[in-house]
Amino acid sequence: MNPSKLAAVVTDIEGTTTPIAFVKDTLFPFAETALDGFLDTHGQDPQVLAIIEAVRAEAPGEDPRKALRRWMAEDAKVTPLKSLQGLIWAAGYADGRLKGALYPDVAPALRAWAGAGLRLCVYSSGSVAAQKLLFGHSSAGDLTPLFHGYFDTRIGAKRERASYTAIAAGLNLPPAEILFLSDIAQELDAAAEAGLATCQMLRPDDGTIASGWHPTAADFAAVALLHGLPKGY
Repeated sequence: MNPSKLAAVVTDIEGTTTPIAFVKDTLFPFAETALDGFLDTHGQDPQVLAIIEAVRAEAPGEDPRKALRRWMAEDAKVTPLKSLQGLIWAAGYADGRLKGALYPDVAPALRAWAGAGLRLCVYSSGSVAAQKLLFGHSSAGDLTPLFHGYFDTRIGAKRERASYTAIAAGLNLPPAEILFLSDIAQELDAAAEAGLATCQMLRPDDGTIASGWHPTAADFAAVALLHGLPKGY
């Protein structure tokens, strides 16, 4: 059983479970390079048509492909872009061109925490589909059975308090029983304002700067130590 007061852990991906370089240097360029070919091949699929309509609604009067490429260049957290990227990445994961990168301490900790009865969730600006692909085709195998839920920008922006209030409501848990892990101080600020426990990940390879007011950890083993959770195996 879980000896801490926590009932759930909600984790970010980029800079938390996964090196920033994987997202920026592998996933994003893969989607950008494959964009036109994917739309040429799948442009009439109902799911893709719905995404294109959402792009038109977000960027009225702009060619959808130009809008998508502009958002890619801006690293915009726009739901239709994230949804389309998820579909493109799915093709790459399916044929083995992509494999989800994780820090080596992540999978052992997640297995231990799930085994202790903690509800594990993901909250990322990447789509739920993209989240499931990364953890389902990870370097440590298929980790999706460990997770209780997934949240993306459809529940709200990651720097807004209301998003974390909605996550707590969705989990039917008091906010204080939920730990949110992220490398981004502003996301942690919003989570703390909603009453969640927080921990800022300071991965050495990513060069994250400590906020000064959130607890910090260099890896998931240190998170476990801070919060009385199993360390993993």
